[in-house]
Amino acid sequence: MTQPGFSRIGIVGKADPQGLHAPLVRLLSLLATRNCTTVLDPCSASACGQTGVPLNELAAQVDLCVVLGGDGTLLNATRVLAPHAVPLIGINLGRLGFLTDIPAKDLEDRLGQVLDGHYALEDRTLLAARLTRSDGVEVSEAMALNDVVVAKGARGSMIEVEVFVDGNFVYNLRADGLILATPTGSTAYALSSGGPIVHPGLKALVLTPICPHTLSNRPVVLQQNAQVEMILHKGTGVFASFDVQDQVLLDPGDRLNVTCAQQSVHLIHPPGYDYFAMLREKLRWGTRF
Repeated sequence: MTQPGFSRIGIVGKADPQGLHAPLVRLLSLLATRNCTTVLDPCSASACGQTGVPLNELAAQVDLCVVLGGDGTLLNATRVLAPHAVPLIGINLGRLGFLTDIPAKDLEDRLGQVLDGHYALEDRTLLAARLTRSDGVEVSEAMALNDVVVAKGARGSMIEVEVFVDGNFVYNLRADGLILATPTGSTAYALSSGGPIVHPGLKALVLTPICPHTLSNRPVVLQQNAQVEMILHKGTGVFASFDVQDQVLLDPGDRLNVTCAQQSVHLIHPPGYDYFAMLREKLRWGTRF
């Protein structure tokens, strides 16, 4: 199905400039031939000797953002652009690329299809987290597309976290940590910790312990509108991490409240995108005989 095309394109480049210049030049050439207006963030601008625009300003000037990098680059951009409802499409310059699903070698062909109005728009769940100290003072807020993680510090000692869902006591967890993941994040840290893969079309969250002391403590799938509270009771150097982009140290008694954000993330996929084909490729599953 043909949809409205895009004409004002934001470009977000990975922080590490290695390998960025060549695909960036190709992208700029493609957009120039399409008579598109381009706005570059500081990282992509630096790679081609231009002056960039901070992401929060870029968001107001574009109707599509093209991310050149890996999933980490897209995750970082998401946290700024999502509140502005700017759709994102990723060109993979990293390794796995679960979210940046256009190979760099195919950027002209695949992005050209998108600019012609041939694409699929997919909404992904975004988490909103709020950290409150034991004295009731709110000290931090953050968003995450993949996951919110509470984990042990550098000393390696086990932590103790009390967990509630919608005000109901779930358990007092003794473990290396705890992951609350969206369906998007179910193929990230949660997967390596034994959590299930959750299709992004499902309205669900996954609560996954990291190396729990009690082996019967297994991942739990929650409804999307669940309100999750994690209270730290024991641990030194414990931190909360949001998509591995932001981290904050926790003290015993701190409360981390996580819900789904009101806004979602709008991902653009080129024609022919297949979630299960992506899983087969990235996770090296067997193919059909």
